[in-house]
Amino acid sequence: MSPDFIVSMGQKALEMAILLAMPVLIATFLVGLVVSIFQAATQIQEMTLAYIPKIVAAMVTIFLLGGWMMGKLVDFTKEVFINIPVWIR
Repeated sequence: MSPDFIVSMGQKALEMAILLAMPVLIATFLVGLVVSIFQAATQIQEMTLAYIPKIVAAMVTIFLLGGWMMGKLVDFTKEVFINIPVWIR
């Protein structure tokens, strides 16, 4: 295996990780932004008000997009396992 191949596989793995994490990160960011604006407007500084909606948003996002995420991950894993004999030569 050449260094270029290893860098390419690392890049593909990082791209997959970013693709799978992005929906959850965007959902929690948007919910956190709304909660922060609400807290600033009402001057309520309760810490649990910041965390619980983010956790719920992450869970809902995973529930809604979990099948798509798992499909992408399985496709990537299949591609890696199928190509192992080609890469070893």
